[in-house]
Amino acid sequence: MFLGIDYPTWWFLVVGGLFSGYAILDGFDLGAGALHLLFKKEESRRIALNAVGPVWDGNEVWLVIGGGALFAGFPVVYASLFSGMYIPFMLFLAALIFRAVSIEFRSKEPMLWWRSMWDISYSISSILLAFLLGVVLGNVLQGIALGENFEFQGHWLEFLNPYALMTGLTTVALFAMHGAIYLTMKTEGRLFAKVTLLLKRAIIFFVLSFSILTLYTLIYIPHLSDDFKQSPALFIVPVLAFLSIANVPRLAAKRKYWQAFLFSSLTVALLLILVAIELYPVLILSTIDPQYNLTIYNAASSEKSLRIMLTMAAIGAPLVATYTGFVFWTFRGKVKLDETSY
Repeated sequence: MFLGIDYPTWWFLVVGGLFSGYAILDGFDLGAGALHLLFKKEESRRIALNAVGPVWDGNEVWLVIGGGALFAGFPVVYASLFSGMYIPFMLFLAALIFRAVSIEFRSKEPMLWWRSMWDISYSISSILLAFLLGVVLGNVLQGIALGENFEFQGHWLEFLNPYALMTGLTTVALFAMHGAIYLTMKTEGRLFAKVTLLLKRAIIFFVLSFSILTLYTLIYIPHLSDDFKQSPALFIVPVLAFLSIANVPRLAAKRKYWQAFLFSSLTVALLLILVAIELYPVLILSTIDPQYNLTIYNAASSEKSLRIMLTMAAIGAPLVATYTGFVFWTFRGKVKLDETSY
């Protein structure tokens, strides 16, 4: 117990915070990648690629730390989730590899076919990464077929259900909007005008997909709203989320793109806070029997381990955050191509 909160809950907050950081940071460069093929000129594609070039690999550090924290704090969840979601996670890993290779290899040769091939690989892998993150999240929210000993007992294609696919599509839309806002801060001239047009379309795409997903959730996944019904004060979170979403197009229309990016990041964070509220203290819902639910208590490491690792996280997380802030500050401003650019 620390500050009146038990260690499993602290670790739940740590893991949630790390994955939120990853979604915010890697979300915008995945979104930029999703839009990449919509830029037709070679120079435009190079500028868009170099907008994320200095930061994309550092952003993925948050995924590594988040995965490690999940394994360290809740090893049973790690094992059960990866068993049930084996195919999407393997596809996710393959897409991560192709995205990194695409960024690094694209400008190694001058041939048009070579660069077009890696442009396609970069964009498709970025879209696939965002989509698969949403698919996994949708399955976690809806529940998966966990049985005795918390083993996955469902069909190997069970993850391809309508709710998970809708969540995946909404995640792509959210990241596309997030990435478009980021690109407005890094581009100028005709490319900037193109990005602002794409931003308007991305906002519409996200608002529509998010509205449909919300309606579907309220009608067909009613257990996710139980905590809000029991504690009306929690409604402040979805209200703030909706206000944050509404503020993005308002600020974009005023060309206050830096503030729009902050509210886009806040939207990602608030939506994940909603997920945390909807699930806590459950980490994975069993669709077979509630007795097989994985919670922060029956899936956690020993209290001593959690206490030691919490101390390490309290030291390490601020260091990573400081490094991330330093990189963004160093590479602030509009992109200028030179001989070292991608």
